[in-house]
Amino acid sequence: MSTPLSRRAAIGGLGLGAAAATFGAATPALAADEERGTGPGHLRRVYQRQKTKAGGVWHSHVAALNAAGVLETVIADDVDAIVDGYSVQKVAVAVAVMDKVDRGELQLGQKLDLQADIILGGSGIYHLHTVWGDDITVANFLTALLLVSDNTAVRMCGRVVPALEINQILAAKGFVNTRVVPVANPNRFFLGKTTPAEMHDLLWRLANKTLLSAKSCDFLLGIMRWVNGYHDGIRRNMSSNERSRVAVKYGADFNTLGAGRHEVGIMFDSSGAPALTFAFFADSLGGLDNYGATHPAVEAHAVLGRQLFDSIPAPVAQAGARTTRPTVDLTPFHQVNGG
Repeated sequence: MSTPLSRRAAIGGLGLGAAAATFGAATPALAADEERGTGPGHLRRVYQRQKTKAGGVWHSHVAALNAAGVLETVIADDVDAIVDGYSVQKVAVAVAVMDKVDRGELQLGQKLDLQADIILGGSGIYHLHTVWGDDITVANFLTALLLVSDNTAVRMCGRVVPALEINQILAAKGFVNTRVVPVANPNRFFLGKTTPAEMHDLLWRLANKTLLSAKSCDFLLGIMRWVNGYHDGIRRNMSSNERSRVAVKYGADFNTLGAGRHEVGIMFDSSGAPALTFAFFADSLGGLDNYGATHPAVEAHAVLGRQLFDSIPAPVAQAGARTTRPTVDLTPFHQVNGG
C-alpha cells in the first residue's frame, strides 16, 4: 500500500477505522485514588472526554506502575493499530544510531559535514543557517533530531545508519511493525509506521536501560527531558522542574485522511525512576496547517499531560527496575547573565 505524501513526510525523498477502546477495571487498592481523581478510572474518563472533544481517530496506550511497583495498562485504545508515526519515528531512528554506537561501529564524537544539498525545511534548525558546510558530531545532529525534531538530522542519521540497517536493528530488538521506508537512495528513507504498543515497549525499555547501554539510554533521555524541547502538548501546563521529569517526542503531519497529531513519552517520579509511559496517536483530524498549541488534539494532550503527571505517586517503588536520580540540571537557567 502506498503512503500519501505531505510537505513534511518526504524525509527520504493511514488512517485506520476507529476501534473501540478497551479499558480494564481499577483494582481495589486504587479506590482512594479514584475518589481523589488520580486513579486509572479517572484518567480513562478524562481521556474519553478529551478524545471526543478533539475528534479524529485515536490510537493510544498508557501504562503506569501501581502501588506494588507492577506496570499496569491504564489506557488501551486500539494499541496494535499500525499508524504513520511521523516525527515520533525519530526516536526509533535515534535508537538505531545509538545501537551502532554501543557496538563500537560509530562514535558520538565522529564528525560529518553538513552538506547544502541535504538541507530540508519544516521542523528543525539547520535550514535556518542559510549557509552550510559545518563539520558536526553525531551527538550534535541527534540532539537536533530529538530536541527540535530537525528534518535534516534524519538525513544525517541515514548517512551513518542506512535505512535497511535501521530496520534490521529494530527487528533484532523485537519490533515487528516499527519501520522506516527505504527509497532508491540507501541513505534516505520515509519515516514509516509504528504502533502504540510497540512505542510503549520502546519507551519503557529505554527508561529502564534495557533497550541500549545505560550510557546510551541516558544520552537519549537527557535530550528528550530537556526543558527547551516541545511544550505545546503534554508538558504545556507544567513548571520547568516538572517538565524535566517528562521525556517527550511529538509528531505532526497530514495525509489524505486528515491531520495527525501524535505525542509519546515517559514520566518519572520525584526520585528519578520511570513511572508512566504514554503514546497518543490521533489521526483523521482537521486543522491540517495548524501545528501550534491551539490544535484541538494538542490541547487535549495538554490536559492529559497534567492529569497523568498528577497521578504519579512520589516516589514510585519499582520491583526490579533501575532507579536513578534525575540528571537534568536547571542551574544554567540562572547563570545566563553571569549571575
